[in-house]
Amino acid sequence: MSENSEACCRIPPVVDEGYEPKGRYIDVGGIKTYMTGPLDADKAILAAYDIFGFFPQILQGADILATGDRDQSYQVFMPDFFNGNTAKMEWYPPANDEQKAIVGEWFKEAKWSIHKPRVPGILQAAEKVNPNIKSWGIMGYCWGGKMASLVAGDEPGLFKVAVQTSPAQIDVEDGARVKIPTMLLASNGESAESVEAYKESLTVPNYVERFDEVHGWMSARADFKSDRVKAEYGRGYQLALQFFHRHL
Repeated sequence: MSENSEACCRIPPVVDEGYEPKGRYIDVGGIKTYMTGPLDADKAILAAYDIFGFFPQILQGADILATGDRDQSYQVFMPDFFNGNTAKMEWYPPANDEQKAIVGEWFKEAKWSIHKPRVPGILQAAEKVNPNIKSWGIMGYCWGGKMASLVAGDEPGLFKVAVQTSPAQIDVEDGARVKIPTMLLASNGESAESVEAYKESLTVPNYVERFDEVHGWMSARADFKSDRVKAEYGRGYQLALQFFHRHL
């Protein structure tokens, strides 16, 4: 854990409300994609969003990853894997069998087995947008956290480093296959036992911490009316940037 103790990555103040994204939406391989950061960056991050899509909190997070540290910038690409058909916040938690059925039906099109094979093509298309890119990291939120864990186990690897926050369906078997430096920033929605078991399964450089925050506190569920949440949101991004600086 000490490898992330250095004083760096002093991110800008978190904007409570009315955040104006610094990036723009472009077409990347036929997929609407939020792109932010320097157009000539030689290091890039694929941001795999949560099931709620382009919420202001997650777009602000992408901007922080891109330019939060003036000494090292990244170009960040956040593709709309679900083509606008994201989950609705009011679905959670499902209150009855009807709502559970709605969620179950939606997830049929959100299986990682459907979307993971799309990742190499997305990276190739992004490199046509910016031919300077030489290396990739991945930042995964909730649904995207599981995606980050899965691609971190690929051979040969597309990514040099993976960061997960509030990851869905933590699996020690995924952890045992991970081949690149990996960070896991869990919430209190993930059991301490599953987080510890995943950490114990890792054989690569890693940083694992379980925050006393709700699932999704670094993305769509971040409630900036709470000073504590806002502070922990910022600390999460500081840790992520430190890890990317060290390994990307």
